[in-house]
Amino acid sequence: MKQRIMSGMRPTGKLHLGHYLGVIDNWVKLQEEYDCYFSVADWHALTTKYDKTENLRQDVLDVVMDWLACGIDPEKSTIYVQSLVPETAELHIYLSMITPQNWVERDPTLKDMAKILKSKEGMGTQVNYGLMGYPVLMTADILTFNADLVPVGIDQVAHVELSRDIVRRFNYVYNTDFFHEPQPKLNNCSLICGLDGNKMGKSFNNDIKISDTEEITAKKVMTAITDRSRMRKDDLGHPDECEVAFKYWKIFGGVNEIETVRCECEKGLRGCADCKRQLGAKINERLKEIRERRRYYEEHPETVEKIIREGSEKARTEAKKVLSEVRKLVRMY
Repeated sequence: MKQRIMSGMRPTGKLHLGHYLGVIDNWVKLQEEYDCYFSVADWHALTTKYDKTENLRQDVLDVVMDWLACGIDPEKSTIYVQSLVPETAELHIYLSMITPQNWVERDPTLKDMAKILKSKEGMGTQVNYGLMGYPVLMTADILTFNADLVPVGIDQVAHVELSRDIVRRFNYVYNTDFFHEPQPKLNNCSLICGLDGNKMGKSFNNDIKISDTEEITAKKVMTAITDRSRMRKDDLGHPDECEVAFKYWKIFGGVNEIETVRCECEKGLRGCADCKRQLGAKINERLKEIRERRRYYEEHPETVEKIIREGSEKARTEAKKVLSEVRKLVRMY
């Protein structure tokens, strides 16, 4: 039998190149080898956006359309919406009863999210109960399917270790070996910064969305930061000091193209504007088929709804098996 993988994303709207290169492209490869469960984590979205739910349903659909366009195959992977599998919420309750408070408070993901909230106007120092339980709910997501592996970046390994701690405690308290200790599966993916050189994100207005048109993409790429030391087109360039554009070339260009860009830049034969125009065309070329598939799903929302419904039903069938055993172990009525 294939090992089982579980991962997910919060629905925050249309996805960008950071999501594609850092997560989705890896998922597409993993689904060929593993039994994959991919969740649109709408409950997790409420931990920080509980008062901004007017676009939540559309955000869920946008995430799924982007996944499908990028190659997540519902025939190979289970695509589901977190809130349509209520067994996860019940499992979260049982796990929360055995998880010490200080375990949750030391989770780095929670600390980062709390800092972001505290810095926002009007939030003060308040952290809601749901956000405090965020690490335990993420553990419940994984254990709902008793997953073997969780694909993560190096910065998320600590969270998987917390999940492993919770598994060990559950198995000890209830004298069982039912739950597997999930292992982190490190992503070997390209990382891409935003157009301003900082982390790419929708809220920073520095992203290129998977669903952007070719025209919008080309315009956005023209705003990318390059080598700040160059004042004129024929100034000698320093590709390794080019803050954004050359980094993008190393992701989207071929080996020979990258070397050509480097040489021409260093010799002052390539101006930054021309370089970015070519780069925009290169990114559009990479995304062409993805965008064509996305337009298909935009025009056939009933197909997306059907995939969500069927995937969530399949996920719930598996979740019921796990929860049934958990209820027996905890000796619920």
